[in-house]
Amino acid sequence: MSRKNPELNKIGKTEIRKEKIRAVLAKRQPSLTVVAENITDPHNLSAMLRSCDAVGILEVCLVYDGKQPFPKLGEKSSASAKKWVNIRKFLSITECYKSLRTEGKKVYSTHLGKESISLFDLDLTQPVALVFGNEHTGLSEEATELADANFIIPQTGMIQSLNISVACAVSLYEAFRQRQKAGMYDNSQLTEQQFLAYFDHFLKK
Repeated sequence: MSRKNPELNKIGKTEIRKEKIRAVLAKRQPSLTVVAENITDPHNLSAMLRSCDAVGILEVCLVYDGKQPFPKLGEKSSASAKKWVNIRKFLSITECYKSLRTEGKKVYSTHLGKESISLFDLDLTQPVALVFGNEHTGLSEEATELADANFIIPQTGMIQSLNISVACAVSLYEAFRQRQKAGMYDNSQLTEQQFLAYFDHFLKK
């Protein structure tokens, strides 16, 4: 039996990769995003990015107000998800929210308070940004006050808190559930121009 032509094999793998990229981009959700404010642990942020990629998020906003530098994310493990999710950086939550609202997005922040509503009562099929804060101190007061609403993830345990990356994943999969039920993954949400630009971008990764 003759050996396979390595060039043909390479072409075959390239076509498979292109089809994978097309399939992924067809389900990207530009109307859904995550905001991460002053996340301390790069591993938590990497895990959040991995969840974002998993549910089809196109872009994530990082807000670091100068008290700590923007984290450095490696290329290995879950951090590799940064290759597939665009990252926008902001130096203030005000600047970030202003940008999101120009895109028509509602801003919902995670905060345990009297006015907070359940994650499951949010309409996550509309253009929306979900905001998550520092692992130890939570979101800044400004982030919660300027949000359109604050939400909680219902829990019945003693601790009443989740790791920030877990909280992000739970919230995103509720958005995924709602959007899938609404058929928002059935047709591409990207314009033709966006699709082609991201296809070229992904192909170079």
